[in-house]
Amino acid sequence: MSNALERGLHAIELLAGKSTGLALQQVAEALDIPPSATHRMLNCLVEQGFVRQDHQHGNYVLALKVVSLALKHLSQSDMVDLAKPVLDRLARLSGELVRLSIVDGDNLVWISKAQGTRSGLRYDPDAGAEAKLCCTASGLAWLSCLSNERALELVYRQGLSKPGEYGPNAATTIEQLLNHLQLARDQSYASVDESFEIGAAAMAAAIRDSQQQVIGVISIAGPSVRLTPERMQSLKAALLEAAEEITAISLDSLPKLSMMTSRVSEQTD
Repeated sequence: MSNALERGLHAIELLAGKSTGLALQQVAEALDIPPSATHRMLNCLVEQGFVRQDHQHGNYVLALKVVSLALKHLSQSDMVDLAKPVLDRLARLSGELVRLSIVDGDNLVWISKAQGTRSGLRYDPDAGAEAKLCCTASGLAWLSCLSNERALELVYRQGLSKPGEYGPNAATTIEQLLNHLQLARDQSYASVDESFEIGAAAMAAAIRDSQQQVIGVISIAGPSVRLTPERMQSLKAALLEAAEEITAISLDSLPKLSMMTSRVSEQTD
C-alpha cells in the first residue's frame, strides 16, 4: 500500500467518531507526519468529499460520504432485510436491544438492531461501531468459537482492556479473558455484566455458515437490573434459535462481506 493511501485511510479512521473534528496539528501528531504533508493529505480528502473542514473552527471532520458508501454497499445485499424479522421477534420477546454484527476481517461490526423497549429505561449504544472483542458479549461470542491462540491474536491487535477503561468486570488480564471464553463455550453463549460499561449487561451467540465458520453474532443487551443472569438463562433458547434461524436463511452476503477485508489485505501484502 502506498504511503499516501495508507495515511489517508488512517486519517479517515482517526476522524471517525470525532463529532467536532480535529485540528490540523492534532491529526499530524496522531499520525506522526509533518504538518505540511498532513495539510496536503487532508486537502485531497476534502476535494474527494471524504472529509470537510469546519469553517468556524477550522477543524477537519469526517464527511457523510464514507457512511453513504457503506450504506450503498449494504443495500446491494439482502442481508439486513433477511435478518430484520428475526431481530424484531427476539427484541419483542426479550424487551431489550437486539443487534446483529458481522465478522469483517479481524473486526466485528454492528450493522443492524431492533429495540424491544419502547418506554422506560432503554439501553441503546452507538451503532455502526466495531465491537470491543475482549469485553463485549458479541466479541466474546466470536472469540469463544476460535482457538485460544487465534482469539488472543485478535485481542492483541485491538488491545486488551486497561483497568478503569471499561466496566469494572472487563477482563484486564489474559487469564481473565480465557476464563470468559471458556465460560462462553461451556454455556453455548457469551454473557457479560458491567464488562463493557457500568450498569449494562448482554448475551450473544455466534452465527455460522455452512462450513461452521463464524460469520456474525446476534446479541441481546440491556440494563443489568433487568438483564440478570437468571433472565439471560431464560432467554438462552430464544437467542440460540435466532442464531440458527439466521444461518438457515442462507445469508450469502455475510460471508462475502466478511471476506472482503482479508482479500484486499492479501492483494496488497
